Amino acid sequence: MLSVVNVRPFVAGDSARWNEFVFACPEATFFHRIEWQEIMRSVFRHRTHYLLAERDGRIVAVLPLVEVKSVLFGHAMTSLPFAVYGGVAGSDQEAVAALEAAADALAREAGVQHLEYRNLEERHPEWPRQELYVTFRKEILPDEEANMAAIPRKQRAMVRKGIKNGLVCQVDPNVDRFFALYSDNVLRHGTPALPKRFFEVLKSVFGQDCEVMTVSTSEGKPLSTVLTFYFRDEVLPYYAGDDLAARELAANDFKYWELMRRACARGCRIFDYGRSKIGTGPYNFKKNWGFEPKPLSYEYRLFKRDSIPQNNPMNPKYRAFIAMWRRLPISVANRLGPVLVRNLG
Repeated sequence: MLSVVNVRPFVAGDSARWNEFVFACPEATFFHRIEWQEIMRSVFRHRTHYLLAERDGRIVAVLPLVEVKSVLFGHAMTSLPFAVYGGVAGSDQEAVAALEAAADALAREAGVQHLEYRNLEERHPEWPRQELYVTFRKEILPDEEANMAAIPRKQRAMVRKGIKNGLVCQVDPNVDRFFALYSDNVLRHGTPALPKRFFEVLKSVFGQDCEVMTVSTSEGKPLSTVLTFYFRDEVLPYYAGDDLAARELAANDFKYWELMRRACARGCRIFDYGRSKIGTGPYNFKKNWGFEPKPLSYEYRLFKRDSIPQNNPMNPKYRAFIAMWRRLPISVANRLGPVLVRNLG
């Protein structure tokens, strides 16, 4: 007979046990790591509600929740803002259900408009869901040449073009070159940049599990960059940026090949190309690399809303804002952007 499930809030002394569970739990992701709680608090000043479920004092499931309250974008609890994955991590179904019930109670008590679970796998097909996003995950083969051969012919030619162009790939000790390329890139797309401090904190907090890699010309001009997370045997290129000259020189394809090659040497087995919106340029780019899209199951509990919020650049009501933002000087955009983006997540 199973013992009783006990659900309670995370406390400071739980950190080591929380991460020990996350690293061992097949349903957990990099974004379930406990370090994200302090990042949400210190960088974005959001209130957090981290819950865990125990049996006989042993953690059997965890749920990271963050409360985001904004005049512009509403009041929500999300698992997890600024993350592509979230929701409850755990295989004990009674514990999972108990955590979801506790989250419901918390959300109602806080008066939020909705509760969002960014699930990698479907849990509640009857709940409202966001049909906008897919993820791209693929096995990394143990042999470098086999990985090169697995890239479709057209993109493989682009990788070889980057190699022929004499591009150089380096792991950076800080986020300076990364942020310059990233912030310029998002400005061209008309979206606010996350604060530079956020990326500095990521590198500081996650250490060797967070790496910045930049591709440059042989003369040293930075062309393309990526900030990557490592979790267990997975590699997750997460934030990226590129110069206008990157496409002509095939720097993006070269960058992702270099990342895959190095991840293979590091012993990684899964290349997680991350989330993309269906029908966008990044979606097509990843498909061209031979990755198959898998729908993400972002499931919602609606309390004070009739429909799922659409706070994303695909929403037609943001077209005028995007057009205006593109025209801002980058110094102004980088100063104003963090104020807006902290509530978007």
